[in-house]
Amino acid sequence: MSQPTNALFSRIWADYLKPHSAVMAVAFTFMVIEGSTLAALSWMLKPLFDRVFVGGDTGAIWWVGGAIFSLFLIRAFTSVINRTLLARVSQAVAARMQTDLLGHIMRLDAQFFQTNPPGALLERIQGDTMAVQDIWRVFITGAGRDIVSLIALFAVALAIDPRWTAIALVGAPLLILPTLLVQRYIRRKMRDTRVRASDRATRIDEVLHGIQTVRLNRIEDYQQARFAAIVDKIRDSETRIAGIGAVVPALIDVVTGLGFVGVLWLGGAEVTAGERTVGDFMAFFTALSLAFQPLRRLGALAGSWQIAAASLERIYGIFDTRATVLSGARAEAPDSTEIRLDDVHLSYGDHPVLNGLSFTAEPGQTTALVGPSGAGKSTVFNLLTRMIDPRSGQVTLGGVDLRDYDLATLRDQFSVVSQEPALFDETLRDNITLGNPAEPEALARALRTAHVSDFAERLPHGLASRAGPRGSALSGGQRQRIAIARAVLRDAPILLLDEATSALDAASERLVQAALDDLSQDRTTLVIAHRLSTVRAADKIVVIEAGRVAEQGSHDQLMAKDGAYAALVRLQFGARE
Repeated sequence: MSQPTNALFSRIWADYLKPHSAVMAVAFTFMVIEGSTLAALSWMLKPLFDRVFVGGDTGAIWWVGGAIFSLFLIRAFTSVINRTLLARVSQAVAARMQTDLLGHIMRLDAQFFQTNPPGALLERIQGDTMAVQDIWRVFITGAGRDIVSLIALFAVALAIDPRWTAIALVGAPLLILPTLLVQRYIRRKMRDTRVRASDRATRIDEVLHGIQTVRLNRIEDYQQARFAAIVDKIRDSETRIAGIGAVVPALIDVVTGLGFVGVLWLGGAEVTAGERTVGDFMAFFTALSLAFQPLRRLGALAGSWQIAAASLERIYGIFDTRATVLSGARAEAPDSTEIRLDDVHLSYGDHPVLNGLSFTAEPGQTTALVGPSGAGKSTVFNLLTRMIDPRSGQVTLGGVDLRDYDLATLRDQFSVVSQEPALFDETLRDNITLGNPAEPEALARALRTAHVSDFAERLPHGLASRAGPRGSALSGGQRQRIAIARAVLRDAPILLLDEATSALDAASERLVQAALDDLSQDRTTLVIAHRLSTVRAADKIVVIEAGRVAEQGSHDQLMAKDGAYAALVRLQFGARE
């Protein structure tokens, strides 16, 4: 939704620029000095022509020349200072905006990430903030200086002759309507362009993430054509923006040309008649000439600001998105690890997932969740860790509704090992500790329990070896053992295992299963498994179908019932079970 320019400026000032106001004030002081030198330079042309070139006063050459050279020295010095200071502010603002945006995104609900792909979010964090940084750098380093220059130059022009100044500006009102129309067009087109830039980033992310699928299915040309279609639209849109954005500077050229002709006609006649001096005319004409480039740059910035405004709207659109899963007030850990779901209903959009799900996971026992894909098993884990909240019903831990717990306290109760553990392109040690301090004895125990030592010792750099992007430098079994070592080190009272061994070969599965068995000792454990052989020893097996409990009990009890579980067993193993 479009936000007024003044509202966007107020927000970015309050959120990011105000802490740098002292530095900006110093830089602005130097900017004023730099901008004023052009006006002083044009004013010095009056004695140069009147006293030296016309009057023949050769002695004035030295002080006039020295004054002009001093102006250039001052301009050079102040230019370096104000650009350095304002570049520092610009970089600091962009860095903090990127950091704040990522921090905010990480705390939003799971549903947000279902509708905003990683590539699009990457474009918000990187592309939009860089667009804002670039234009803001231009504004605070260029626009301020140009405005000061224009004010000072027109002050010189007015001091020489107000009538000449009025004639020079006679065409200025012609710029108002075109400038407003151009700004509105550019802002609208830039919104579309930023959306397409998000599509481009998403396409790149998906292609690179699925590069094996692309190659195996020989769809390189297909994916390249889809990408080309996106970038062609961006190219066309940005070409139109550049073309329309050039309209205002072009009109400024025309209006300035008219002003020059008017001043030449009136001023030239007065100088020829002896009513004004050559120095008056040259000082005025130089001031007008020097004002030409700042005026063109400011005209171009009218469109550039709309480009930045489009990115600011997208950035604040994310900041204005609020999490619906809010932290509760209870900071104390639960008295018990009993987990109970009572008549829980949940939908993803219009698609119902859980339809009155009710069961209890007893403290210190292993509860297995089985059933067909899409039955709602993984959703249970998301509910327990409050990635999502149910539409109705209640989920409790230790007899307390999960929504009453502080989120950090709640999530500290769980260790999760999933089918595809998320590893980062960091060292193995960092992937295990996740930035938390670890006692050497605790880390060593985690490495032994998870059988990480078995392969880490053979790596060239040991635990200092990098896991690669998404853990690509490790095998599937090694990635799983890193995830288990994480869980051991975390030492949470509740363990959630989501298909933790389903994608492994037999040798890796034996090692990982042994590590999981050690890890689950004396913990409340919930297991999701399609391979029923891994859950036969569970204390309780809960069969979920269509978002509700079909039956529950031990393996032997459920086999004796000859119901849904027995049917699943026969489907996997045949009649021998």
